[in-house]
Amino acid sequence: MVPMNYDVISIGAHPDDVEVGSGGVLIKLADEGRKTGIIYLTAGELGTGGDVKTRQREAQCAAETMGADLLKTYDWGDTALADSYDKRLKLASDIRRYKPKIILCPAPWIGHGRRQSHADHVACGEITINASNLAGLKKAAIDGEPHQVSRIFYYFLPPGMMPDFIVDISVQFDRWIDALKCHESQFLNPEKSRDYIWTLESMGRTFGMMAGVTYGQGFKADQTLLVQDIFDLAKGGRF
Repeated sequence: MVPMNYDVISIGAHPDDVEVGSGGVLIKLADEGRKTGIIYLTAGELGTGGDVKTRQREAQCAAETMGADLLKTYDWGDTALADSYDKRLKLASDIRRYKPKIILCPAPWIGHGRRQSHADHVACGEITINASNLAGLKKAAIDGEPHQVSRIFYYFLPPGMMPDFIVDISVQFDRWIDALKCHESQFLNPEKSRDYIWTLESMGRTFGMMAGVTYGQGFKADQTLLVQDIFDLAKGGRF
């Protein structure tokens, strides 16, 4: 097993989750020369639009657009994703191999409403947290050297939950939309009545407005954030 030393790996339940929740941030990191990757836990086979091959092709297009050089997809069951020890071990093995400093994943909390907090998203967050813990245990039955992830940050926050921080993606916005449009079967499908691109643009604008910028993506931290210089919090934004 050859370690890859990634700066950030974003993990999602279905192809397009990473793009929706953290795509602008991945593009920004790539602009800064950071090494980024993507791992999906299901193939999204039950999505209304597209089949497995189509969705994999779309995910590859999006990964290239975002500048991510790792795209790995598991087949753990669209709509049937659930935390289990064997899944934790497999994902922990990836974490040991790729050695990310930061992991991004869906929030592991259930919200209210029929369309909120897809069960697969919650399970993805749970699997990721548990796999990250396993990856750092010396005696865990996993190939590779133990690796401690520095931080986990959550996207897809339940309704009413405020983000701990927002990343300005105003400069990266157009390329973020390009990455989303790679998923034609999901977001540009004429069989769907909902304008998903408009919805996601509105989401980015809402996060941006909260932080005093044009477009943003919001995250919750796994632990209390430590600040060494309080003036770091005064950079950017307009109020």
